[in-house]
Amino acid sequence: MTGLTASPRLTGMPPATLPAPIDTHAHCFLASLPMAPQRRYTPGYDASVEQFLAVLDHHGVAAGVLVQPSFLGTDNSYLVRCLAAHPRRLRGIAVVDPGITDTALSDLAAVGVVGVRFNLIDQDAAILDRPDLRDLVRRVAALGWQIEVQADGPQWSTVLRALDRIPTTIVADHFGRPTLGLGRACPGFQLLLREGPSGRLYVKLSAPYRVLGSVDGCLEDLFAQLGPDRLLWGSDWPWTQHEANRRYQDWLALTDRAGSVLAHRLAATAGRLFGFVTER
Repeated sequence: MTGLTASPRLTGMPPATLPAPIDTHAHCFLASLPMAPQRRYTPGYDASVEQFLAVLDHHGVAAGVLVQPSFLGTDNSYLVRCLAAHPRRLRGIAVVDPGITDTALSDLAAVGVVGVRFNLIDQDAAILDRPDLRDLVRRVAALGWQIEVQADGPQWSTVLRALDRIPTTIVADHFGRPTLGLGRACPGFQLLLREGPSGRLYVKLSAPYRVLGSVDGCLEDLFAQLGPDRLLWGSDWPWTQHEANRRYQDWLALTDRAGSVLAHRLAATAGRLFGFVTER
């Protein structure tokens, strides 16, 4: 990937002059958990919170954000268990039913959930215009939560239009998943760049292997238009369906063209957005 290099000097401990990284995108689950009926994938292994925290400790990563996996649907019970057991080091992004009560949302907030996720892959992004989902977004925004969206490049015009009516923070997963063959020229990706001055959009630098097209040049454009205060680093651990030959330290060690280790450079942004106490 142009503009991204692996730093052989990274040893797992953060440079003394930079904050320890915060991993803003990971998934924890057990194969024995009840699975969503309409799932696209069923894991055959455990990725427990204990395993995840051991990975963070081994690599000198301060904290993590757990994103509810799509194959668990709206049953956030394991996510809640993980967050309740490790309130200082973990935050969560839940997947919820539009009819969830305000009390249930408050209960999620109490254990460290800070947003809800919409996974629009293989769905019509226009569902965000449904009255029940618009109401959910309003209630989530009132809590000060973020709306995290996984969408392919062509879907972003619909997503941004639907969410434009409600003032809330939007987090785009995985570089915004530019369209195959277009990369940085993808019209949807260009929309994300133009959204930068609004101050409400963040983009996760995560999982380039889930992107429909190349992310060559995307990093440079994102830094130019959004800047480090609107970018987040995430490992996508344990890389579901893409586990082969993945090593946590490889993505942790990625640098920009100036040689800055992205995970460390973006840690302060993650700390602010997800409400972490940086000292531990």
